[in-house]
Amino acid sequence: MDRIIVEGAGPLYGQIPTAGAKNACLTLMPATLLSDEPLTLTNAPRLSDIRTMSTLLQSLGAEVQTLNDGQVLALSSHGLNNHTADYDIVRKMRASILVLGPMLARDGRAVVSLPGGCAIGARPVDLHLKALEAMGADLDLRDGYVHAEAKGGLKGATFEFPLVSVGATENALMAATLAKGTTVLKNAAREPEIVDLAQCLRQMGARIEGEGTSEITIEGVDRLHGATHPVVADRIELGTYMLVPAIAGGEVEILGGRIALVEAFVAKLREAGVEVEETATGLKVSRKADRIRAVDVVTEPFPGFPTDLQAQMMALLCLADGTSVLEETIFENRFMHAPELIRMGARIDVQGGTATVTGVDKLKGAPVMATDLRASVSLILAGLAAEGETVVSRVYHLDRGYERVEEKLSGVGAKIRRVQGDD
Repeated sequence: MDRIIVEGAGPLYGQIPTAGAKNACLTLMPATLLSDEPLTLTNAPRLSDIRTMSTLLQSLGAEVQTLNDGQVLALSSHGLNNHTADYDIVRKMRASILVLGPMLARDGRAVVSLPGGCAIGARPVDLHLKALEAMGADLDLRDGYVHAEAKGGLKGATFEFPLVSVGATENALMAATLAKGTTVLKNAAREPEIVDLAQCLRQMGARIEGEGTSEITIEGVDRLHGATHPVVADRIELGTYMLVPAIAGGEVEILGGRIALVEAFVAKLREAGVEVEETATGLKVSRKADRIRAVDVVTEPFPGFPTDLQAQMMALLCLADGTSVLEETIFENRFMHAPELIRMGARIDVQGGTATVTGVDKLKGAPVMATDLRASVSLILAGLAAEGETVVSRVYHLDRGYERVEEKLSGVGAKIRRVQGDD
């Protein structure tokens, strides 16, 4: 398996482009199942998760073509011939559950394996299922599969999520577009990826109001048509690369970034002493002081501080002046990167869902192991500021969510390379 080797190179300068959002694209791709007309997605990220979703859609009979070096996805579901999403594909990625709502809405039946993905907690799919049941679906869980039927078609309903869930909101939103009558989703997720999905579905002919708020109203239609839609910029990749000059020093402009995508994150960076300026082409980030200030972080659903930036923020706070407290409220088991950072000289104490980070003067390079997608990039960030060489193994996690990391970081002066070898 590949490894990534990073050497601390001092301050970094230049520009880093932001790809389309992985989490948005993985939601937009199953939307093709709602129509027999083509759906074209531009600004698609070139990631292993996107390839996995392509494989899953193809296994159902959809056509998927990658154009323009993978940045355009041409999708068509005019010839669906299978309604079973097999375990061998679904186990690789939790977003696979998002084919359930569209298939059920269009054809009244679906069989979908319970999904896999990063090992960062249970993350059950019960909210997906409850929302679909509220719309009249008959569900049966057996042998690790969800067997779903809606013989008379889905029906509009009012459903309030007991907990905010991005994936469940997305699944219910897609299913409701073809349901008979009006569906109201209360306590819905508000993430930019939800807004992006709603905008795409509206281009396909859906009637949706309220995306970006906690209450979304969908008036069902008889059919959806084709569309072309650009994938929104990846706010997690954006936030990750904003940390590059914050941790290593220097000044980097992140192309395609907007503060509105990461407002709570920007507020914490500024509190820590990092300068963030919106430009005509992105966000310019710099660290003027020798050390950043310690800050406390609590992860929350959007528009709060994203859980998907917690690991990266921890890497930065390992070098802060003072003690920071990070509270993880979204997923359990999401501090698995802490022991690896400790191997690099960090001082971190984890108690349940809280990590206390006491800043040190410097980190040192070490062999470390990626445990999940966001943890992997946090170790690379730490390596940018560490003395000596950091070797990150199990980077297949990284490839699920970040395209061409070595190329983008090398472009601003980082010493980073990928090598073949056993982990």
